[in-house]
Amino acid sequence: MSIPVSAPPRVRDLVQSAPDGPVRVVHRGPHAVYVALGGQCVGLLGRGAVLVPCGLRSRIHNFHSWSCESAYVAGGALHLDGRALTVGRVVAVRVPLLDHEAIPRRAASPATPAAFPQAAVVGLVQPVTPASVGRLLGAGGGLTPLGDDVLCGWIATHRAAGVPTPGVDDAVRSGLRRTTLLSATLLECALHGEVLPQLGRFLRAIGTRDEPGATAALLGVGGSSGAGLLWGARLALDDLAMTPHRKWAA
Repeated sequence: MSIPVSAPPRVRDLVQSAPDGPVRVVHRGPHAVYVALGGQCVGLLGRGAVLVPCGLRSRIHNFHSWSCESAYVAGGALHLDGRALTVGRVVAVRVPLLDHEAIPRRAASPATPAAFPQAAVVGLVQPVTPASVGRLLGAGGGLTPLGDDVLCGWIATHRAAGVPTPGVDDAVRSGLRRTTLLSATLLECALHGEVLPQLGRFLRAIGTRDEPGATAALLGVGGSSGAGLLWGARLALDDLAMTPHRKWAA
């Protein structure tokens, strides 16, 4: 039995190049199943799942009836419970290009948003610097700790602006083992400029009448993930507001 799925280009290539053999299921929820593949976390996403940029997207309603006891790669396809996940359509997950004229020339995030119930526990810091990455990586609970979400939003927004962040990038890559496999994979995605559709929509809406709605949609992602991504993006916008235009990539 084959199930058609769509995939971002890097996820498609990762699956198709993986050697045949069993893979480990690392998390199973009602709307998504995640496996460890090639050092990355790859999800099979159902209709109600958050569309992470490291996932295979399907029209499966839920996984209540799936045992998820057998996962393996064979012939360039991931198989789950004996079903081959066949990649057809390729989906875009890259950040949109950010117009520097839309960046407000003032602080965009002067205070910690009220949407961070565990902010005090995590000890979130601002601004994001190579030195502060160590205090953010893996800080918080869950599959995607809040500190990692903030870093993802910050990195992805700089990618959208075309502004390199080599110091932070190196600090993140050197510390990926300190967080969960899914969160480490999402940080890798951010380093490649790959994001959730809600974050892409927010970045595209900055400075337009669509920004309030895009902000609300982003805040609605997960328990605190959307709020963390939003705060990271706003911290990045603060940085970019103070960056001379000549330093932006053409």
